[in-house]
Amino acid sequence: MKVKVTSKKGLKISLSVLVDKKTIQIKLDEKLNELKDKVHLKGFRPGKVPPKVIKNQFGKAIYGEVIDNILKETSTKAIEDNKLRVAGQPKINLKTFGEGKNLDYTIEVETLPEVKLKPLDNIKVTDYEISVDENTIKKRIDEIAKSQQNFLEKSGDEKAKKGDMVVFDYTAKIDGKSFEGGEGKNLQIVLGRDLFIKGFDNQLIGVKKNENKIIKVKLPQNYPKKELANKMTEFYCKIGNLKKPVDTNVDDNFAKKIGAKDLKDLKDLIKKQISNEYKRSLDSITKKNILDQIEKSHSLDLPTNLVDQETNVVSQNLKNQDKDKNKENNKKIAKSRIKIGIILNQIAEKNNIKVNDEEIKIEIQKQIKNMPGQEKMVMEYYQKNPSAAASLKGALYEEKIIDLLKRKSKLTKKSVTLKEAEEIIKKFTETNEESKKPIKKSKK
Repeated sequence: MKVKVTSKKGLKISLSVLVDKKTIQIKLDEKLNELKDKVHLKGFRPGKVPPKVIKNQFGKAIYGEVIDNILKETSTKAIEDNKLRVAGQPKINLKTFGEGKNLDYTIEVETLPEVKLKPLDNIKVTDYEISVDENTIKKRIDEIAKSQQNFLEKSGDEKAKKGDMVVFDYTAKIDGKSFEGGEGKNLQIVLGRDLFIKGFDNQLIGVKKNENKIIKVKLPQNYPKKELANKMTEFYCKIGNLKKPVDTNVDDNFAKKIGAKDLKDLKDLIKKQISNEYKRSLDSITKKNILDQIEKSHSLDLPTNLVDQETNVVSQNLKNQDKDKNKENNKKIAKSRIKIGIILNQIAEKNNIKVNDEEIKIEIQKQIKNMPGQEKMVMEYYQKNPSAAASLKGALYEEKIIDLLKRKSKLTKKSVTLKEAEEIIKKFTETNEESKKPIKKSKK
């Protein structure tokens, strides 16, 4: 095989490859001998079909397969020997081929740009820590306690009030006629939550046990039977029971019931939970700031084929009119992603960052732990979807790089309250959404 670089323009490189006919013939003979033991033809014993006969029968197909294999092997070797870091699929153009002839072809590739990495300690990063006050923790625990609330039966002469639970049967009618789905038994409603039909709860305030009550409300707009949506409906209710809420004692026993060791442990868990809710968003902001600095500090030529592919990915969920409107902005986003990806890969290579199979297994186990009762489903999902495992590997790979950048950077730790965290997140979201808007063209 002879390989020659015929042109080099920026990231685009062309190679000329020549495979002599002798090499091709050797590969053809090897293939014919391989098929000799597999081909069954009438009049010949298994394994005794002469290569000449096989060639006469399957010559074109065999030649095509051999040439295809030679192209794959030689093009890969040509790229490796020239130490080309290829971006995307190489384009192969056949010039001369055919039985008894040399194979002459060209390879056109776009390569990844060389990256001269800037010092990582020039990156300035703010790592946020969440300060959760006692009142916030107490409020969250009170909400949990309310959701776990118990009810005690009220006496026969007591009336229902807001916060009480009303248990009742009903028959519903529209214009005096019953309809399918218009009956219910032992329905339980906590007055004031308005979770059944809007306006229903208020009309039950003041009822007593064993009382009959007619409630008039409109069925909701999203009612399953569209023909009945927004129809005024009469509910003939038979009140069965009334129950009043009982305050839940927030103590060690309460904490144990919901999975904590004691009340102190519950407070610690709630504090961590609230902190993590905001921490994820703030970490995303930190990551975005790191990547923005990485992108701005490096200047790169980008492979056009990768940019085109990524632009299609960015645009794929948009309607056709939106694609045209946002074409330039989508391309800008695509370029940013490609550039950052190339730089991060270079950083990873330089620092020997890799993700092994064991790390992927550990991450899957973490997901399983967070989804009790769905262990089998999670495992089957990753087993049946190799792309999901690949995506997980990519996320872990990026996470490792970001952790490295944090360690190498000028890191400032900053403690913020929940209110301050909300403001930071709000400002970031608004700025980010603004950057995604299509670029307005100036009128000439």
